[in-house]
Amino acid sequence: MKTPSSLSALRSFFDTLDWTKLQSEVAGEARARLVIAGPVNSGKSTLFNLLQGQTVSPVSAVPGTTTTTIVEQFGPFTLVDTPGFGEAGDDEHVAVARAEIEQAKMVLLLLDAGAGVRQSDLQLYHQIRADGVPVMVVLNKVDLVRRDLHAVLSDLSFRLQGVQAIPISAKTGAGVADKLIPAIIQADDSLAVIIGRALPAFRAEAARRVIRTTAMWSLLLGAEPIPGLDLPLLLVMQARMVLRLGAIYGENISGHYARELVSAMAGALVARYIGEELAKLVPGPGWLIGAAVAAAGTLTMGRLAESYFQSGSLLAPAQLAGWMSAWLATRPRGRTKAIELKPRPTAADENAAPDSPAPSR
Repeated sequence: MKTPSSLSALRSFFDTLDWTKLQSEVAGEARARLVIAGPVNSGKSTLFNLLQGQTVSPVSAVPGTTTTTIVEQFGPFTLVDTPGFGEAGDDEHVAVARAEIEQAKMVLLLLDAGAGVRQSDLQLYHQIRADGVPVMVVLNKVDLVRRDLHAVLSDLSFRLQGVQAIPISAKTGAGVADKLIPAIIQADDSLAVIIGRALPAFRAEAARRVIRTTAMWSLLLGAEPIPGLDLPLLLVMQARMVLRLGAIYGENISGHYARELVSAMAGALVARYIGEELAKLVPGPGWLIGAAVAAAGTLTMGRLAESYFQSGSLLAPAQLAGWMSAWLATRPRGRTKAIELKPRPTAADENAAPDSPAPSR
């Protein structure tokens, strides 16, 4: 591809992209499933209800309280609470759970810290892995083993051949917002899309994950020594990044608008594309400079797109260039906030005295 020297050259390239296919890929990511599975009475329903923010799945100390698969929606994000594994006569339950697991983008395998890790838990882990589905091991009820938590985690890691479990308490909410959700976001860009889209409090973190990953790939791709050879793939990656950021912020943009938006963003950075390719004419150091410029350009485009979608209003194509020029001139810096998920109040909490202090936020 010839190095672009103008916005019209970039538009010509973007006109050749299959925007319908790109949109379809990102839309598919936004519909991905995250399945909660685990042995009987491991707290799956409690975690499900905490994430959902309302009581949907029955919670009880009686093993096997969940007898059917509970499917609920966070917008396009489906969270599935499966029946418990391990109880007597559980063949039908296992079949239901396995059917849901096979459709999952990732499985959260919830284990009970209080009950200890059993051989059946390890077998379940290996069964899910054998199905080719990524697994994130979550150790629940850590509030019951506070003094022995380190030993329990070390033993579990040893028995899972080095896999690190994420310690949480679904009952108290500990470890969910500060450990579990960030771990899901960091696991995969598509998971970052569904978490950001479903849980607005985590959108900034999800967006950073998508931007950072794309910038890293841009760095590697930008090291390609032949001028122009890396540019088509770089522009496609940046286009997909912008569509993912739009999905995180709940914007369902048309193919035509996506093309105009990405073209305008790339047009604002056209000088960087030229600089990246010209740097490659100098062997060695020039290749490193080209890689750094590619990564920096992707970071800038990502932050530009994030700021644009954060604004909550889509401009007409003719207004995009002016807005982007103003943004690049001011370079706003985002701020992050501490995020906390809290379990639903119990009946005792709701009946507390009026002068009881409100929980800290």
